[in-house]
Amino acid sequence: MNGYVAQRRGRFYAVIYEGRDPVTGKERRTWHPAGTDRAEAERLASKLAAEETKRTDAVRSLTFGAYLTSQWLPAKKLHLATSTYRGYERNVQLHILPVLGRIGLRRLRYQQIESLYDSLLHPKTVRGLAPKTVYEIHLIIRGALTDAHRRGLVTRNVALVARTPKQRHLQKVEGTAPDEEQLRQLMRAAAGHRFFPIYWLTAMTGMRRNEVLGLKWPDVDFKKKRVNLNRGLVAVGYELHQTRGKTKTARRSIDLEPTTLAVLAGWRASQVAEFTAVGIDNEEQWVFTDGDGDPIHPHAVYQAFGRIVRNAGLPHMRFHDLRHTHGSLLIKEGIPVKVVSERLGHAHIALTIQTYQHVLPGMQADAADTAERLTQPRPKAKEPIESDTVERRRNTRRNAA
Repeated sequence: MNGYVAQRRGRFYAVIYEGRDPVTGKERRTWHPAGTDRAEAERLASKLAAEETKRTDAVRSLTFGAYLTSQWLPAKKLHLATSTYRGYERNVQLHILPVLGRIGLRRLRYQQIESLYDSLLHPKTVRGLAPKTVYEIHLIIRGALTDAHRRGLVTRNVALVARTPKQRHLQKVEGTAPDEEQLRQLMRAAAGHRFFPIYWLTAMTGMRRNEVLGLKWPDVDFKKKRVNLNRGLVAVGYELHQTRGKTKTARRSIDLEPTTLAVLAGWRASQVAEFTAVGIDNEEQWVFTDGDGDPIHPHAVYQAFGRIVRNAGLPHMRFHDLRHTHGSLLIKEGIPVKVVSERLGHAHIALTIQTYQHVLPGMQADAADTAERLTQPRPKAKEPIESDTVERRRNTRRNAA
C-alpha cells in the first residue's frame, strides 16, 4: 500500500492510495490531517501505509469459511435467539463450508454461489434440499457478505447478483386439521392423560406449542378470563431455552371460555396436591410441569400426542394441527379473520387468509347467496283501502276543529 504527503493551504496530509475501485474504476485515496510539520506527516504516512498493507494482506488471505466461523457467526450470536443461531451454525457447517469455505473472501464470485445452490437442489446421488432451505442458506451468505462489505473487507456483495430459488417456488407443508368430530374423538382419547390440559388449551386457543409450555400461573387471569402470552419455551438440541416469541405479535392476550378455565383450575389443584405430597416447591410457577416439577419438554408433548392419535384410531396429524383446527373452525363459523389472526398471533392478517384459504370458498358461496338476496325486488307495502283513507281524513278534520 502506497503512502505519500500532500500539502493544502499550509497544512500537510498523509494520503494513502488504495488502488482503483473494481466496480467504478475510480482511484481511491484516504486523506489524514498531519499538521504543519512535513517530517511528522511523512512518518504518519509511512505508519498508515504499513498498517493498511498489513490489513490488506490479512484480508487477502482470509477465506470465506474463516470469516464466517471466526467473525460473522460470533457477532450474530450476540443478538439472535438460540434456536435461530443454531440453525445458522448448522447450515454453515453442513452446506456452506464444504463448498465455499476454502475460497478467499475477496475471490468469491456469484457463479460459485449459484453453483452451490444448484448442487444443493439437484445433487447426483442423494435427495436434494427443499427450495426453502436453500433460500435460507442464501440469506446467510447474503447477510455475511453484507457485513463484510460494510466493514470494508470486500468491495461489493456478490450474493446480491446470484440467482436464488424464487419465493413462489418455496414449498409449503400443509397440515391436516381435524374436523369437529375428530377433535372430540381426540379429546376423549386424551382425557385422563397428564398432558390433556395442554392439548385442550392448544385446541381452544390456537396457541403455539412453545407458547403453551412457556406459560406461568401469573399469566393466567381467572378473573378477567384470559391468558397473557409473555414467553415461549423451545428445545435447542435437548436443552430448554426461553424465547420472547416467534413474531412481534406473539406477545398477546387470548380470551378463555368457562370450560377451558375449569380445565386449568382442575389442573392447578392437581398440581398443588402433587407438589405438596412429594415436597416440590414450584418457585418459577410453570403452568405445565413433569413429575419433578420441571417444565415439560416439547419432545415429550409431541411423542405423547402421536401415541394418543394412534390409540384414537385417527389419521396421522401433528400437534401443530390443533392450532390449525382452532383457526379453521373459527373462520368456518363466521368469526372475522382479523379476530382469528389476533388470537393466533400472526404477524399479518394476510398470513391468516393465506393459511386458511381452504375454508374461504364455502364462505364465499354464502356471500354470493347473500348478494343475490339483497338484489331481489322486495314486496311492495300493502296500500290502504279507500274506506280507511276516508276515515283518516274525517278524523283529521275533527281534530283540527
